[in-house]
Amino acid sequence: MKGAIKGMIIKNTGSAFEEAEDLIAIEKRLRVSVNGKEVLSLYCTPLMVRELVVGMFMTEEIINGGWCADRMSIEYGKDVRVDIPAEGEVSMDGAVITSGCIGGLTFPKRMTLKKTDDPFAISAHRIKELFRKFQKSSELYLLTGCVHSAALSDGESILCLAEDIGRHNAVDKVIGYAILEQISFKGKIMLASGRLSSEIVAKCARWNIPIVASRTSPTSLAVEIAEKHGVTVVGFVRADRLNVYTHTGRIQP
Repeated sequence: MKGAIKGMIIKNTGSAFEEAEDLIAIEKRLRVSVNGKEVLSLYCTPLMVRELVVGMFMTEEIINGGWCADRMSIEYGKDVRVDIPAEGEVSMDGAVITSGCIGGLTFPKRMTLKKTDDPFAISAHRIKELFRKFQKSSELYLLTGCVHSAALSDGESILCLAEDIGRHNAVDKVIGYAILEQISFKGKIMLASGRLSSEIVAKCARWNIPIVASRTSPTSLAVEIAEKHGVTVVGFVRADRLNVYTHTGRIQP
């Protein structure tokens, strides 16, 4: 499945107008069913769909009981349809519309959050280097200027990168990829292109990811959650600057 399509536009420069071909990011409705019964739908970029569903369902603990990602069926059409065979029960109680740009869902009251004591530390210089690499690797954004990006790094290289019209979805895709590939979250950094809201920091805290870094800022509730659960939040990572909001000892000179 592609992440963008070609379209004809009218481009204006100064007083001149001309017809031109441009790339437009694809947005599709994702409908997720469990044992044939639809339980939720959301809009997404139809890439890394399996990872998105695994990341969301595992993080938000939507299914109480056993289910297997390998048996998940995915059908691409006007909508993207996913069905998950599961033995466990589905619980949508406590669902909250997130502050995301496409209105995602989260379940903050049910998410299991424990405090991380991961001793992982990294230099400010290295975070800036990783972020430059992260931004250059966000291919769909560079083509369309229309998506958010997230990535998981071990401090040396980028292990996984995902892009989506929703910043929550991008983070869920990265988490889902790590789960499917059995990559430990210990000693890792979540890089994000967008605002660090409470939901995104909570998703990272759920998996004890010690550092979350973004090119923009965190919200007050995101800082509160990070402080309580041992997560280092880094914002405004740009050129030769960054701000550290919580658990500052992990960021070294």
